[in-house]
Amino acid sequence: MFSTTTAGQCPYAPAESGAEDAAAARAHKAEENRGRPTLAFERKTPYADYIGVDTLLDLQRTRTDEPFESTFIITTQVMELLFSLVQGHWEAARDALEADDVPGAIARLRSSCNAQDVLNASWGLLSDMTPTGFNRFRDSFGEASGFQSYGYRRLEFLLGNKSAAMIRPHKAMGDVAAELTGLLERPGLYDAALRLLDRRGLPVPAEAVERDWTQAYEPSEGVERAWAEVYADDRPGNELLLLAETLMDVAERVTRWRHTHLMAVKRTMGAKPGSGGSNGLTWLARNAEQDVFPELWSLRSTV
Repeated sequence: MFSTTTAGQCPYAPAESGAEDAAAARAHKAEENRGRPTLAFERKTPYADYIGVDTLLDLQRTRTDEPFESTFIITTQVMELLFSLVQGHWEAARDALEADDVPGAIARLRSSCNAQDVLNASWGLLSDMTPTGFNRFRDSFGEASGFQSYGYRRLEFLLGNKSAAMIRPHKAMGDVAAELTGLLERPGLYDAALRLLDRRGLPVPAEAVERDWTQAYEPSEGVERAWAEVYADDRPGNELLLLAETLMDVAERVTRWRHTHLMAVKRTMGAKPGSGGSNGLTWLARNAEQDVFPELWSLRSTV
């Protein structure tokens, strides 16, 4: 409800008032400083406080004197932050699709592509790490493995690569296990897209519209035929075609990530067993071969 106002005043929302007050304060400060930046603060700088710089830099805790270890830790931490950013975009896109908001979903997917590009480029930070350099600090992280990243597992679940067994490593982390279970039991990003196609009258098989969401997605010829109908209408205004191509942008970047991961491991440690107990390259190669949103790829051989 609006507050009571005096003659000549217009009611406004408190948030708008706060934004106006903040803008006025910045203008006053700029005038007071005569265009120069503020140099004196009683406490830590507002930048350090807002970003949490002290906490962030304190997280680079190496266990050896090997310079590559610092690069390895920082790169991995950057990736984890970007996993979280991509997850937020994908969940928002999924929810927009469930709400029949295709333009909103496309906007969030395009934002995720920007984050995915940075994520994929971050592998370049490790490009000069040699096998001998890696070996000098590898024993220091014991059984730690990217396989155990719950940030990455969230993304795989959202893509439809579901597996209840993949929650087991996180059972001792109650909140993490609960979040992963929630993602396991809900439709993923691609599921939401197929449900949208069904509501728009396309012939999506019933088993793809309502199924056991805890199971990994399996390709379907019926789903491919539904997407083929979308591609048959290639007018510029077909928002379902725009959605399909944006999903392809996402899928291509995921595939690129998986292959680059595979190559990075092959270059630094070859076919040695992984630190997390897997067979290393074989595990990564199998994952890299899986198509994301498979029917969007397979229909290209038939349309």
